[in-house]
Amino acid sequence: MTGRQSRILLAKLLNHGNSNTTRAPPWQHCIRQVSTKRICVSNMFLPSYKCPPAKDVTKCKSLQLMLNAGLIQSAGPGTFHFLPLALRSLEKLIKLIDSTMGEIGAQKIAMPCLTKAELWKTSGRWDTMGAELFRLSDRHGGEYCLGPTHEEAITSLIGSEKSLSYKHLPLRLYQTTTKFRDEMTPKFGLLRGREFYMKDMYTFDTTEAKAMETYNAVCVAYETLFRRLGVACLKAVGDTGSIGGSVSHEYHFIAETGEDKVFHCSKCGLSKNKELIDGDKPPCPEGLSGNDCPIEHHHAIEVGHTFYLGTKYSQVFDASYVDPSGKHRTLEMGCYGLGVSRILAACIEVLSKGSEVRWPRLIAPYQVCIVPPKAGSKEEQGIQIAESLYDDISQLPGFRGEVVIDDRYDKTIGHRRKDANIIGYPYVIVVGKKALQQEHLFELHSTNIGNSNFVNMGELVQKLTTESTEL
Repeated sequence: MTGRQSRILLAKLLNHGNSNTTRAPPWQHCIRQVSTKRICVSNMFLPSYKCPPAKDVTKCKSLQLMLNAGLIQSAGPGTFHFLPLALRSLEKLIKLIDSTMGEIGAQKIAMPCLTKAELWKTSGRWDTMGAELFRLSDRHGGEYCLGPTHEEAITSLIGSEKSLSYKHLPLRLYQTTTKFRDEMTPKFGLLRGREFYMKDMYTFDTTEAKAMETYNAVCVAYETLFRRLGVACLKAVGDTGSIGGSVSHEYHFIAETGEDKVFHCSKCGLSKNKELIDGDKPPCPEGLSGNDCPIEHHHAIEVGHTFYLGTKYSQVFDASYVDPSGKHRTLEMGCYGLGVSRILAACIEVLSKGSEVRWPRLIAPYQVCIVPPKAGSKEEQGIQIAESLYDDISQLPGFRGEVVIDDRYDKTIGHRRKDANIIGYPYVIVVGKKALQQEHLFELHSTNIGNSNFVNMGELVQKLTTESTEL
């Protein structure tokens, strides 16, 4: 269906919702391109058994919820299988990150996870990274590591381009790939694992001032990303650690599970990681003494980190550009990470309540779950209405491929509603007795805000389309 056809369908549906006439609902007369294969719960790979709780599961809400909802399964210490629903959510998050990075002119690449030891030895980090670096040898005795990050690889790549002109700068290159870290005590599910998804970006500029312009642009982009997700995030001055550089900021979700401790002043807005604090209170900006600043202490989950690197790596790998006078000058660098799989789990950690997963709406695996009546019940004829409803919603902008129908007709509506709540679909639509009236009324549950009400088709469409999933 073209965009124009979708708009015509939407206009007809909305007009029906406002109409006082008794003519037949217009969606019954629309020519639709209905998929021959509906997305049905009965066909989903949702394990019928639950994994034994991990030792740390009681301390980590997201791990327990993701295991119980059939989103992930343990594959070993610090490694997990992403099952279909979790992978859909992860891919949506990556798409959202791609969109946000594209807005600041970043270009996506992919580099090998397997990195030559020679590069790490050149930078000096082969020795300083310690036991967390996965090291291995090939059959010829060549030394490699599984990259936890790619500063060496990207700077070596840019350094091999000897005719890079100032006209081509800034360069903002990023990837979203699997990273590896040999954690001594992997725990908290996806929050601290040995294998994880990360978005790492590396930027190259002509001067320190230009590099800081890029730095600030990325910081704004990160803040935009978290705002789109709808999760409160603290930007805190951070430690440069093994990455290095002279400026660093961390991005945190506030959560009791968090292993970081962040000091935040609600008056001046300053946040700092406890690692950078001397004493009990962080220093505040000039003009505000510690006594003037109401300091809050938060446990937090780090989900992003930005670094201004300067020339730490570009000097080592001879990464330079040609200036207007034809001279080669060393590039100024920055690197910027987002823990993609960690963000996924952290969102669930922060937003979920009780035994039910709650997602940021934009990255929920599916947006709508339709629950028809049970077969053999008095409302059994509502099954056909539910299937027609599926087809109609699937034609709305932003909802193609975003609707599932729980076709386990041998189970009660209550049983299937409970399952839908555990998975956390943003909208659950129950087709019950009131759907059999002359004007079909559907029970709409808005999961994230915790309310439900009966709506007709026009009201339902208006509700869904005003919160479209399109990015």
